[in-house]
Formats: sequence, C-alpha cells, structure tokens
Amino acid sequence: MFFRALATDYDGTIAHHGAVDEETCQALQRLRQSGRRLVLVTGRELADLKHVSPQLGLFDRVVAENGAVLYRPDRDETTLLAPAPPPAFVARLLARKVEPLSIGHCIVATWEPHQAAVLETIHELGLELKIVFNKGAVMVLPPDVTKARGLEAALADLNISPRNVIGVGDAENDHALFQACGCAAAVANALPPVKEAADIRLRGEHGSGVAELISRIVDDDERLMPVAKLGLPFGTDTHGNDVPLMPDRNVLVIGRSGCGKSRFARMLTEKMVERRFSFCVIDPEGDYHGLEHSVSIAEPAAQPHWEEAAALLRQAAANVVVNTVALDAAGRRRLVGDLLKPISDLHAKSGRPHWVVFDEAHQTFPAGHDTPLELPQAFPASLFLTVSPENLCDDILGRIDAVIAFDGAAVDRLGRLGKVPGFRPTPPVRPLGSNEVFAWFRDDDSGLRTVRIEGPRQVHRRHTGKYAVGDVGEEHSFHFRSPANLAMGRARNACEFVHLARQLDDATWEHHLRRSDYSAWFRDVIRDEELAQETRKVEDDRSLSPDDSRSRIADLVLSRYAAPES
Repeated sequence: MFFRALATDYDGTIAHHGAVDEETCQALQRLRQSGRRLVLVTGRELADLKHVSPQLGLFDRVVAENGAVLYRPDRDETTLLAPAPPPAFVARLLARKVEPLSIGHCIVATWEPHQAAVLETIHELGLELKIVFNKGAVMVLPPDVTKARGLEAALADLNISPRNVIGVGDAENDHALFQACGCAAAVANALPPVKEAADIRLRGEHGSGVAELISRIVDDDERLMPVAKLGLPFGTDTHGNDVPLMPDRNVLVIGRSGCGKSRFARMLTEKMVERRFSFCVIDPEGDYHGLEHSVSIAEPAAQPHWEEAAALLRQAAANVVVNTVALDAAGRRRLVGDLLKPISDLHAKSGRPHWVVFDEAHQTFPAGHDTPLELPQAFPASLFLTVSPENLCDDILGRIDAVIAFDGAAVDRLGRLGKVPGFRPTPPVRPLGSNEVFAWFRDDDSGLRTVRIEGPRQVHRRHTGKYAVGDVGEEHSFHFRSPANLAMGRARNACEFVHLARQLDDATWEHHLRRSDYSAWFRDVIRDEELAQETRKVEDDRSLSPDDSRSRIADLVLSRYAAPES
C-alpha cells in the first residue's frame, strides 16, 4: 500500500446538488476499511457543511473554508488556521448591498458577478486579501490560505506524508489541492483546466467517479503512482528517455570499490528532496557526512543511538543519516536491527521514510550469518549498495526489483549467483562509457539497459569519516619506522597520521618522505588520488625543511579529513 489517505472535495466531487448518495458513502466506507484515512477538503463553511452532510463522521479530518478551518469530527473540535474577516470589510460589502453574502470563521463568500465590488472594497480599505473562484462562487480569504495549506495541517495532525495522499476534485480551487498531493484525480464533470492538471481522469461524474477511484486505490494503488511526480529520474537511456526509480522498488547498486556507487546515492537523495520524499541513510564509512538536507546521527567519532534516529525520523521534515563509523561490524548490525521495526511501523502509518539507503549492505545483511537480519514486510523502498552481491543474504536478494551495475563484471557475478528473481540478463552489447551504468528492472521485458546517469550537485569525498577517525586495520595502517627500522608508531587513520607525524624526529619523517611512502599510502589505502598527487609534490620538493614539509602535508590531510569537533 503506497497511498495512505484520500483527500476529496465536496461539492461537484463526492456531492451532487449538495448531497452524497448511498453508493458514494459505501465507497468511502470501503476506503476506510482498507486501513486508509479520509480527509474532506472543501470551500464550504463548517456550519453549512454540518447541516447538509450527515456523513462527516466518515472523515478523519475536515478542512473547511478553503483551507482556513480544520475540524475533527470524532471530537467535534475546530481549529482556526487563519484570522477572522476584518469587520470593516464585511460592513462595507453590506453597505454595497453585495448579496448573497456569507460570513464564516475566516471566509467571506458571495457569487458572481459581485467579484468587481469585492475587489474594489479590498482596494479601498487597503486589505491584504485574495479572491478565489469556485464554479461561480466568489470566496475571499487571507493570501496564504489554500486547500493545500489546510490539507497540510490535517495530514500533520494525522502523521501522514502528503506524497502518500491522492486528491480528487472538480473546480478551480482544487488546483492547490492537486499540487499538494502525490497523485491528483479529476471526476468526469471537472472543469477542463482541472482535468488537464490531474494525473488521473475518471470516467464517472461526481460520487460515481470517486467510487471508481476508490476501487482502483484499494485494488492496486501502486499502479496509480504518477512517474512525473513520484519517480526519481536518475539518467537517460540510449533513446534520450528519462529512466526513473519508483518508491515501491528495492534497488541493488553494484560495482567495484570507488566506481561511484555512493556518489550515485547522493544524487538520488537530491532527487528525493526535490520530490519531497524523506529518507534515511545507514552510513558505515562516513561517505554521507555533511549530506545536504539531512540531520546526522553521531559524528564519525561518536557512537549513534537508534532511539535518537527513530525520534528524528518521526519528525515530518527530517531526513536522517545514521553514521556508524565508530561501531564495529557487530555493533552496526545491532543498531540496524534495532531500527528496522521503528522504521517499518512509521512507514506503515505515515509513508515516511520513503527511502532507506544501506551503504556497504553486505556488512549489514551478510550471507550465511548465524542470526540474519530480515526486513519487515512493510518497509520503505530501499537502495542496497555493495561491492559484493554474492555476500548479501538471500532475503535481500530475493526482494530486489531493480539492479544498477557500474561494470559488466558485476552483472556477470550477479547473474551467475541466480538469487535475484528474474535476473537473467543478456551479455552487454558494449562496454560502459563515462557516466554510464547498466540498469535492469524486473517489470521491464527490455532486459539490461545502458543509462547515462547524472552526478550529484554536492562534492563527494569517499569515506572521509572512516579515514578521518576510523580504523583501516593493522595491515593497512601507516607504520612509522626509523632509518634503523625501529617501530615509531602506527597510524590507523588520517588524523592519527597527522598526530604522530608532528611528534616524529626529523630523521624518521624524512626517511619516509624521500621514499614517497606518504603519497603511496594516501593513494593505495586512503584511495585519495588528489591528496596523493599534492603530497607527492611536497615529497619531491627538496628545498623544504622537515618542519615545512611536515606542516604542508598535515595541512593537506586536515583540509580533507579533519576530525569532527567534540
């Protein structure tokens, strides 16, 4: 289930001549029985609505007066989202004999052709008010009041993401409602511009059209997801067509170390923000430190707590990066295991987070583990990034809907593994070019496709957290030794390298400097070619004193791998 709620207009949509028929009421009941929520969003005044519609109890929330009033039927509670109309404005309209004239909590309403008199009065009094039209009705409201704003308040109250809502309407004031929802539908009697703005054009008029929509939602709502609103376009195919990832898919991203998998994931998080999706990143190596539009749980030197991550995810606007650099493999698995159920429960209710990114997924979901982690059935769409799909557990491989491969060798290994259902790709026609990947989708019969991908706007530095304060292991540490081969210290990361370098005697420092050991370590272990090249320039400069060369290399390292402030 992707769509958690239906937001519907009243007049001209569920109601015909002001009344909701029995067939429509039954359809609304069916939607509620499917576990979804109902929100009524109307331009009518609340008192009038209560009088004409005995079915308000069907709705979890009612947004009245075109977004200015929020009503909770089960508690008979009313919340005003805008100020009352200025008394001088109402008095002047009465003096002008604008009739009929209706005064609500926040709205002033009349009918055409009185819009000219209303506009003149607004100008005369110097008021900041706007006119909204609705099939002949003329509604006057504060400038920031729309159906979208009222729906936003209702959904915040219900803890549901607007991306997981379908809106349905028929008239001019439903444009804002459509823009706020993940999918928009227009009944057959809707105005032509409203139909044009809708993602779905229903065959039925009024309530029968809404009943038609509800049947489609309950039967298979994922087919209703509009690609233009909800897809993440990550590149173009050989015909120049956009290739999207939809938020109902699990995606396996494979390729050798350093090929661009994390960079690709960063680009996708930017697309998620553009599409108003929320995300959670499990970051074992510090690749996402400083990711824009996100909150990081734990700096690289600190241990994260799953309770803090879960609390942030419950906040409507929070995108969360869980930095696990400071944890060992067992600790990372425990933390993710503790997070899976809270993420699943939140997603089932609200739709958030819409995406979860598991970098180095083979560490979290390893094959052959005695106590494997399993994803709950109700879980967000996920990206699983790995250098070794053969080391991923069968539960994850069995859930994969799409594969993004950065090299043909990875495709071959995954194909031979035979554990991704339906993944039997034909051999690639040609090698990949620059910024190209192979893409496969389970529901696409065209097989393996070549896609030119976009890059992220943000600068990506690989594993800066891991290499700043983590531990590259005994074998890959930098072992300082004197010219007499005496052990002078072991640097497990970049910050330790700088700390030890500052304490070394000049002879030991220059012993490694003249052998170009520093640039080799930065290239082969830290895997930072740019840092290696800049360091090599310092190593080759024989005019520098030991203090000068030490200071320059330390500055180069710390400018890229500074330890986080405590």
